Amino acid sequence: MEKTLGEEKYAMEEEEEVEDIVVLDDETINNPRKEPPKIHRLEESVINRIAAGEVIQRPVNAVKELVENSLDAGASSVTVVVKDGGLKLIQVSDDGHGIRLEDLPILCERHTTSKLSKFEDLQTIKSMGFRGEALASMTYVGHVTVTTITPGQLHGYRVSYRDGVMEHEPKPCAAVKGTQIMIENLFYNMTARRKTLLNSADDYSKIVDLLSRFAVHHMNVGFSCRKHGGARADVHTVATSSRLDAIQSVYGASIARNLIKIEASDNDTSSSVFGMKGFISNSNYVAKKITMVLFINDRLVECSALKRAIEIVYGATLPKASKPFVYMSIELPSEHVDVNIHPTKREVSLLNQEVIIERIQAEVELQLMNSNETRTFQEQLEFVLVHWLTVNCTENLMRVYPEILSTVLQIMKPSASIPPRTSKDSNTSPSTPGATGSASKSERVPVHKMVRTDSQDPAGRLHAYMQVKPSTQLETHVSLSSIRSSKRQRRNPRESADLTSVQELIDEIDNNCHAGLLDIVKDCTYVGMADDFFALLQYKTHLYLANVVNLSKELMYQQVLRRFAHFNAIQLSDPAPLRDLIILALKEEDMEADCNEDDVLKGKIAEMNTELLKEKAVMLEEYFCIYIDPQGNLSRLPVILDQYTPDMDRVPEFVLCIGNDVEWEDERSCFQTISAALANFYAMHPPILPNPSGEGIECYTRKPSKESLGGESSSSRSDGKDVEKNEVEHDLLAEAQTAWAQREWCVQHVLFPAMRLFLKPPNSMANDGTFVQVASLEKLYKIFERC
Repeated sequence: MEKTLGEEKYAMEEEEEVEDIVVLDDETINNPRKEPPKIHRLEESVINRIAAGEVIQRPVNAVKELVENSLDAGASSVTVVVKDGGLKLIQVSDDGHGIRLEDLPILCERHTTSKLSKFEDLQTIKSMGFRGEALASMTYVGHVTVTTITPGQLHGYRVSYRDGVMEHEPKPCAAVKGTQIMIENLFYNMTARRKTLLNSADDYSKIVDLLSRFAVHHMNVGFSCRKHGGARADVHTVATSSRLDAIQSVYGASIARNLIKIEASDNDTSSSVFGMKGFISNSNYVAKKITMVLFINDRLVECSALKRAIEIVYGATLPKASKPFVYMSIELPSEHVDVNIHPTKREVSLLNQEVIIERIQAEVELQLMNSNETRTFQEQLEFVLVHWLTVNCTENLMRVYPEILSTVLQIMKPSASIPPRTSKDSNTSPSTPGATGSASKSERVPVHKMVRTDSQDPAGRLHAYMQVKPSTQLETHVSLSSIRSSKRQRRNPRESADLTSVQELIDEIDNNCHAGLLDIVKDCTYVGMADDFFALLQYKTHLYLANVVNLSKELMYQQVLRRFAHFNAIQLSDPAPLRDLIILALKEEDMEADCNEDDVLKGKIAEMNTELLKEKAVMLEEYFCIYIDPQGNLSRLPVILDQYTPDMDRVPEFVLCIGNDVEWEDERSCFQTISAALANFYAMHPPILPNPSGEGIECYTRKPSKESLGGESSSSRSDGKDVEKNEVEHDLLAEAQTAWAQREWCVQHVLFPAMRLFLKPPNSMANDGTFVQVASLEKLYKIFERC
């Protein structure tokens, strides 16, 4: 049955009504629409902590703010001490004008500053700080302590801050000129950031890099940066008048000698007004990443646009897209610089920045193009010469070729070149030392014969891995003996002895020389000290233990004879009475022998020896530079090895030895025994203080007395580590550590280089335990092959 028109219209309206019905579930009924969140004012402490986290993002930001404050205070010296990358401790000390006592209460409040008073001052600001936020921010994320003294005050004041306010009234204290600010436990209340920084190992390196950049620009200020407890500063500069000297002291001579001075300026007020001075690396400088030190109006800043422009120039001008070293100092009118655009003041905004960058870029490109035209290849030339000498020189000539190489490099011009040596002309060149007409092709060196050592340069260079061809020509050995003789004459002026007896002793040394040990001594590489007496050294594929005392004693003995009557002098600051020295030596002998001789007898022995040495004073001074004045005081000793001073604790033993053991009647025996006594005195004996490393540390620990043990509380007994620490003789321990470190330095840098030049080991050293072979690379390979 068909619907009428009216029924269809009614049905359609009914469907539309059904569609308009919204079904409400239980959740909608129970949770009505939420109101917009209410805006409320944050607490002051929350505001400050949020702002502090933005201003002091890392420890290096705190160091930068404090160093800039020191420079604003007119400091001429700034010292930074850092512990655990700056999280545990940051200490910045300067010798500036200090902080007034009446300013200390508001020192660390937000927006308190002495740099400006109204907003317009920003247009002409000269100081690096101006907001008054840095110190306040540090107090909200760390514990800050300030010690300061102003000129004219008799004492300084120390005060601690937390959350921008003083924790106590300023306390009078002793202080040196200037201000010291110490921040401890940085980010102690920001757990997430502290954990992130604890896992980062580069914060201290960032601080060192920051101080290095300041030191280059502020060359009238001395900077120092070291780790807490460290003996050596990682940055240490003094005031200088030369920018290039400042760069060299911080970044090294290898960078300083490859720099070009650059200047650019523009006085066109319609486009840009600026002046730029600096240094950029030339075409000989090679680095993996760019180093850009940029100061704008004496502010250390970054400018990514300028950095990118310079990188483009270097990439287009030099091969391999070399990364440059750039130092630039740009000066602009203060009103052309907006310094208030970054929370950490890392960036600034410049008026007409694009024009300035374009001018600087053009000047850099011009300088580089000029530099490229006169480019020298010092490193490449040195490598070619090293390779040529290594391939062609005989084994003996290799001992003196570093000096030959140095001489050749000095006389050769940058344009000089050496043609590559081929296998064909290696057999036919008549001018090549050591070459023969029948020379065979060089055999390939087995793997187990390739040793990474270099007898001339322990640091190791490329020529250390080259193979040295053996020599078969006698003429080379004849010429080499004269070369080595002249070389030794330069180091030992007038070494030839005038007396027959001395010449006989020298000839005895030459005739008694062990050829195998001589090769080891000349070409060995120092590895390190194995214990108090033995040093490890490597020769070719062998590892040896060498007795340092025996070697140094023999070297000193030979040097005394070779420098006979031609010594330089060591002047004692206070002349030492011979009688007192001899009595002291006799007492030491009694202690070692567990006996006690009569003091009267000791006095008689001392008087007799003193009178004897006074009689022989003229001969001792003339031949051995041992000066004894008429009153019987020892005031001068000879220099046997340059840069080496003997252990003065052994002077009494030496004086007693030359008084008792010298055979004065026979000339040859007399000179021999005096030389032996000097050799024993100058030998590198272990220091008298026990070695503090290992078990020797027990010698510097005071054992507590029975009374102290009896009255000790149970709590102190339980804390054994603290008691042990308190019992260590720190002064004595430090003295021992210094003495042993100095001895090891002398062994490596004085004894071994002198041995390579002068020592002729006697045959007796082959059997008396002076040299002991402990390892051989060939035997180790055989053992590994069996495994």
